[in-house]
This record gives sequence, structure tokens and C-alpha cells, in this order.
Amino acid sequence: MDRSSAAYDEDFYAWSQAQAQELRRAGAERNNAPVDWENVAEEIESMGRSQRSEVEDLLSVLLLNLLRWMFCPDLRERCERDWSLAVRLQRRKLVREFRDSPSLRLCVADAFAEVYSDTLLMAAAEADTPHGHFPLQPPFTLDQALDPAYPAELFPPEWRV
Repeated sequence: MDRSSAAYDEDFYAWSQAQAQELRRAGAERNNAPVDWENVAEEIESMGRSQRSEVEDLLSVLLLNLLRWMFCPDLRERCERDWSLAVRLQRRKLVREFRDSPSLRLCVADAFAEVYSDTLLMAAAEADTPHGHFPLQPPFTLDQALDPAYPAELFPPEWRV
């Protein structure tokens, strides 16, 4: 297996970005001139952007459910099970995405504040509360949001799988 194939298997997002760059370079040098290098590169790059967007969407759903738990105590009793299941599911999906494309973890870390800010609007609308009901700054870090034991009161030890 060559180095490019290994990179494809180990981190698709990073591979897609590197391949787009290499295709553009080869196109500029006029290698294999009949290939529409710019559009091929754009399509490959687009696949990586789609994967990043999907991960940001997963993170948004995770943050939404954590916010519900932390700031909507009046809904906890009837929604706790659904919220905890949603949090666990989003975390597992994110872990798989990060395992398949480790560079996406860095991308999500960079976008965390922006994703959180976007999620606030959704949280306020779904909870039917004013936008100011939720803190403007995240009350948890990305690492905490991804931690299977966080928050401890929502995830007792027997649930931390």
C-alpha cells in the first residue's frame, strides 16, 4: 500500500484536502492535460468539506442535548432518557468520525465556539425560552462535551459505555 492509500484509510478528511492540493499542482504543471484537474480537485475537496459539515452537525445535536439537560430542569423528568440517549449516540458517532479522520477533531475544536453559538438559537427555540436563557459562552469544553461521564448526574457509572 502506498503512502497516499494509507493516508486515505487513516484520515479521509486530511487525505481529501492534500489530494485536492496535489491535483491542482499537477494541473498547473499540465500533467495529464485531458483531465479536468480543477473540477476534480474541487469535488474531492468538497467531499472533505461535507464530512466536516456532518461532524459539526453531530456536535450541534450533542451540544443541544447537553444544554437542555443543564438549563431546562423543568423538562428533565420527562425527557431525561431521550436526552441521555441522544447524547450517547452523538458522542459515539463523533468518536467514529474522529477515529476515521483524526484531523476532523482539530477542525471541530476550531469551530466549537461557532457551533455552540449557532446551537443557542436552536436550543432557545426548542425550549421556548428567550435566547438569553442559555449562556453566551459554552458552560463546558469540547473535551467535556465528548466525555462519556459528563455531566456526572446524567451519566451514572453504569451508563458510561
